[in-house]
Amino acid sequence: MARSVTIAAGQLGPIARTASRTEVVARLMALMREAKACGCDLIVYPELALTTFFPRWYFEDQAEIDSFFEREMPGPETRALFDLAREIGIGFYLGYAELTVEADVVRRYNTSILVDKSGAIVSKYRKVHLPGHAEPEPWRKFQHLEKRYFEPGSGFGVTEAFGGVMGMAICNDRRWSETYRVVGLQGVEMVLIGYNTPVHNPPAPEHDDLSLFHNHLVMQAGAYQNGTSWSASPRPASRRAWITSAAAASSRPRARSSRDARPRATRSRWRAAISTSATPTSAPPSISTFTASRRLMG
Repeated sequence: MARSVTIAAGQLGPIARTASRTEVVARLMALMREAKACGCDLIVYPELALTTFFPRWYFEDQAEIDSFFEREMPGPETRALFDLAREIGIGFYLGYAELTVEADVVRRYNTSILVDKSGAIVSKYRKVHLPGHAEPEPWRKFQHLEKRYFEPGSGFGVTEAFGGVMGMAICNDRRWSETYRVVGLQGVEMVLIGYNTPVHNPPAPEHDDLSLFHNHLVMQAGAYQNGTSWSASPRPASRRAWITSAAAASSRPRARSSRDARPRATRSRWRAAISTSATPTSAPPSISTFTASRRLMG
């Protein structure tokens, strides 16, 4: 049976600490509308897409830390995104900080969800491989305190959605072979990955180019070893900024790609349209696309 899906990677660029959820959701909605206009079925947003990447700072006030977390999804400030998805008929992957209570214990996760075209959450994933450090390191120009602010999730699952078998991962998960292998053994056909990755390493700037190379290498290797392919689109704001980007990794190794200004008809069945934005924080997001295609059997 022929199946096709068109994917957009919706890139936000930097989000200021002072930005409200309402402002950020408006940017997400603008990208969603553009993705729909490009014929996309699904848009993939970055890791921690609703806030600034707050693990770069050390906070002592727990109330301030918790202000970056969502206690329900959708909530009052995010419901508009779900309503728009249902209205125009497009799904999305969204990364955010999740605060939940389990057996009377407060838990905090780095989370992503998959939402179908009806606006319903069909899958949730909690980041397993938390990078960085648990205690502040004053010599750093910025921190990476994910191990302080989050606890790890527990495992990788798949779900049937968008006509195929979908998996999710977040950022550092893409660097570990078990991420791809565990979902691969469950028959995954497409892996959605949102991430934040620095384009500049102040303690060792000579590593910058190598870091970008490794970013591509790990996804290529995971895709090859499990019969999948991937496509990604990093979005740096400056050489010293953290980039906010998203990747859609989809099945079968021989992807054809074209950096056209808009998606075009293809000979095969899964299509991934990757959108990029080069606008500053204060400007509305914008989209350009290219397509990658391959044929699936089944």
